Amino acid sequence: MSELPSIRWATGKIASWYVADLALSRPDAKVRHIVKAIGTSDVSRGRSFAQQYCPKETPEIYGSYEEVYNDPEVDIVHIGTPHAFHKKNCLDAIAAGKHVLCEKPFTLNARESKEVFDAAKEKGVFIAEAMWLRHRPLTIELQRLLHQEKVIGEIFRATSDFGCELDIPNLPLDKYYRQNSMGAGSLLDLGIYALTWIVLSLDPELTADRAKPKIMAAQTHWEDIELTSTAILQYPSTGRQGVATSTTMATGNPDLLARIHGTAGSVEVHGSCPSAPEAFTIYPTFEMGAGDAVTRGKGKMYDFSAPGRGFQYQADNIALDVLNGRLESSIVPHFETIRMMEIMDEIRRQGGTRYPTD
Repeated sequence: MSELPSIRWATGKIASWYVADLALSRPDAKVRHIVKAIGTSDVSRGRSFAQQYCPKETPEIYGSYEEVYNDPEVDIVHIGTPHAFHKKNCLDAIAAGKHVLCEKPFTLNARESKEVFDAAKEKGVFIAEAMWLRHRPLTIELQRLLHQEKVIGEIFRATSDFGCELDIPNLPLDKYYRQNSMGAGSLLDLGIYALTWIVLSLDPELTADRAKPKIMAAQTHWEDIELTSTAILQYPSTGRQGVATSTTMATGNPDLLARIHGTAGSVEVHGSCPSAPEAFTIYPTFEMGAGDAVTRGKGKMYDFSAPGRGFQYQADNIALDVLNGRLESSIVPHFETIRMMEIMDEIRRQGGTRYPTD
């Protein structure tokens, strides 16, 4: 068996889930992932982090991100800092000549995303948004069934909700969730996943010139922090409609992360939360039974349980893009990130959420 190609990562101490999945031993691995450096404001805690999450590696522990960016042994930097720092962290890593994978949301708005992508193109380095949902085998197979096999016929609508319960008014003022300047709120943290399900279901083509959806949106706030977002997306050329909702005031339903309706059936997606689906069920159309009762036929479930949390699939795909000399992700290209940022910008505009950088 030939040896797997390898890539050397740098990340921050806060990215424990990501690093843990990089270290997984699995037969389907496409790349050997080496954690070469960790950036942290507390070197001692960084060493403890490395011992816990990188048992097979001895990464360098740096007290600043600048040291991480300047390490010649690092191929790619994973950025998982709070949203408001993404732009600066990306630009600093790019300036040092490093490839970059930056967590969602890529930046606070579309304008910042374009600035970062332009800098990466000028420097000639790879950069992508870490929308791990799009890389999961479940997501890729479901898209194939929906849009190539057309297992539920012509899709006409989709819904998705992502909720969690946070008592934001009673959180300390220094907490991230109380800081508008950090991009706090349900939309960028949670709603981006619900919106991704809508886009994957209704408008899957990865082309830069396709028409934008019409959007009608509303938001609720506590002081300047957005608590709940609701958005209706309609695609004029197909008539397809989607509803995406997010909130920090109520826990979502893990039994139904997304629902997609077509002329020949429907799909329900299940899992712990919309960012981490574990299975989906394809149902036939409803039928009239005895006594005019409406019944639904038995569905077929597709189970995609996997080790870890599922970040390993994104890591493999991104590594292969970098190793093959690409400058953007084949699964989440730059224009797709900008498209999603523009959708969220419009939702915020209609809902009345503003950040200092807008």
